[in-house]
Amino acid sequence: MQITKKHTCTGHNAAIYALCAGLQPHQWLSAGGDGWVVAWDQQDPETGRLLASVEAQVFSLLALPEHNTVVAGNMNGGVHWINLSHPELTRNIQHHQKGVYDLQQVGNHVFSVGGDGILSRWDVLTGRALESLHLSNKSLRCLTYSPELNELAIGASDGNIYLLDANTFAIKTVLKNAHDPSVFCLLYKPGGKQLFSGGRDAMLRLWNLESNTPINAWPAHRFTLNHLVFSPDGHYLATASRDRTIKIWDAQTVELLKVIDTIRYGGHVNSVNKLLWMEEGLISCSDDRTMAIWEFKV
Repeated sequence: MQITKKHTCTGHNAAIYALCAGLQPHQWLSAGGDGWVVAWDQQDPETGRLLASVEAQVFSLLALPEHNTVVAGNMNGGVHWINLSHPELTRNIQHHQKGVYDLQQVGNHVFSVGGDGILSRWDVLTGRALESLHLSNKSLRCLTYSPELNELAIGASDGNIYLLDANTFAIKTVLKNAHDPSVFCLLYKPGGKQLFSGGRDAMLRLWNLESNTPINAWPAHRFTLNHLVFSPDGHYLATASRDRTIKIWDAQTVELLKVIDTIRYGGHVNSVNKLLWMEEGLISCSDDRTMAIWEFKV
């Protein structure tokens, strides 16, 4: 596998915490400590376009292309519904008591998780909260969805992973003491029978969801494992860490294939916070205020 850094994207004035696919093909969005929500084009990544500016650090980001809307969660618990067609309809709803750490769209709903330990379901059309569930006395740090199981997996700072029915919010099971002390990222394998998790303990774990037991664990990084993504073809898994590296793994065997670091590849010089793997390449963002676009050849 050959890895090349195609481009470094600059422009943010603070750490970048959030990435998501954009509102148009080849586009992605970024946000971070400066409160800016910026759109970038894979085919012309030199300059980003400012879509919105909010008054607080942005921790999570979600694009709703069918509504030309961006949802952003801030450090104070606010959920911004940014309507790009009708800016006068843009609203900041002070919903969670602490930071909004993750957002996920499932059909006509958006789910949010916050530092107050609450999971909330929102209506996409109205941008209104429909129901909430207090899951933990600690922060809820991450959220992912399995369409095969219609199931939400939520990682918390109490070290647990909560598996819930996406329709009823019924707790199906709790994977206790999954990471010490916090679960920072989750990713279902296609089919929904297995789940990857990463945490503040720098461990990568794979869970059997039929028996609710761990299959294996790997000391993946030196510091917090911040994020997990699959390649578009599902063959590879990428992990991002506070140790400033990105690691590429075989998604089936979980064999480590490559380590993207500062010295060998010109990688980030501070914590790598989020990843977004698009058809054109892997995008990473960092506390160093930059994003990098990585090209892979096998």
